[in-house]
Amino acid sequence: MTTPENEQRAEALRPHAEDAFAHELKALAAADDRPRPTRWKLSPWAVATYLLGGTLDDGTVITPKYVGPRRIVEVAVTTLATDRALLLLGVPGTAKTWVSEHLAAAVSGDSTLLVQGTAGTPEEAIRYGWNYARLLAHGPSREALVPSPVMRAMADGMTARVEELTRIPADVQDTLITVLSEKTLPIPELGEEVQAVRGFNLIATANDRDRGVNELSSALRRRFNTVVLPLPATADAEVDIVARRVDQMGRALDLPAAPEGLEEIRRVVTVFRELRDGVTGDGRTKVKSPSGTLSTAEAISVVTGGLALAAHFGDGVLRPSDVAAGILGAVVRDPAADKVVWQEYLETVVRERDGWKDFYRACREVTV
Repeated sequence: MTTPENEQRAEALRPHAEDAFAHELKALAAADDRPRPTRWKLSPWAVATYLLGGTLDDGTVITPKYVGPRRIVEVAVTTLATDRALLLLGVPGTAKTWVSEHLAAAVSGDSTLLVQGTAGTPEEAIRYGWNYARLLAHGPSREALVPSPVMRAMADGMTARVEELTRIPADVQDTLITVLSEKTLPIPELGEEVQAVRGFNLIATANDRDRGVNELSSALRRRFNTVVLPLPATADAEVDIVARRVDQMGRALDLPAAPEGLEEIRRVVTVFRELRDGVTGDGRTKVKSPSGTLSTAEAISVVTGGLALAAHFGDGVLRPSDVAAGILGAVVRDPAADKVVWQEYLETVVRERDGWKDFYRACREVTV
């Protein structure tokens, strides 16, 4: 039976992981005969399979959610099965949020217990707040208390997520120390506390480009097991990641299939990797790097934008003219310095590369 809630989920522009991949999670749960930690929806083996992909005995194909070293995923999953919290660390665009969401979906069946870290994140976002109408009318009470996602995860034995932990002010970060060390959250106004039940854990993400913004205290860092997510090791791996994510996003937006533009995806990835690494793929030519990160996530954005141009203002096939403006926007963040870097790269590398003349001309047209 179709309900309004199910229809709304089906129409969601960006469904939660547990909704978008519900059939895979269901198939894994049915085939999973390994021991599961308390309140986990899947065993650690099945969670890792969900992240890394594979084919089940009944023929169900589990699509990879993360393309990278298997050991990284295994360590992350194993951490969540202990009493240590998990910190996913990496440069922008290394899929920290993506991995965090899918881990929570596979472990708890719910990835929405989320605290989004910003410079303005208050302590209440991690601890609890109050319904002030009830608070003024009846004083402090359980009914007036508004639990945070962390408090709800503790009470229900689920996985909470804290995104961009180092963006949160240091004094607010330290609210987590008692939660992670004592597994309790005191409510002094009521003379009570919430104790975490088995199954509770927490995944945090942090951008290592934010060092010096709000460093984690040594006391808090000790409560985490840190897993560093690297950039894709090879160009082929990065192309695969971009193509998969663009295809998923394109289907949601009714855009052309990504394989139609695989050549342009490879070009975008090549440009980003060379500018990011400061050297061409063959190692022969050094190039200057711009101020931006040129991450895999930005490559996905550039290609998705290009597919939209191709769909609505072209013939549906991704071409150099569709991605050129997006690349320029990603590379040139500092209009003065980055523009010089980009123009030098165009003239010394792209212009001389066999088979890239159309790409060179498209990029020159938008570089003014």
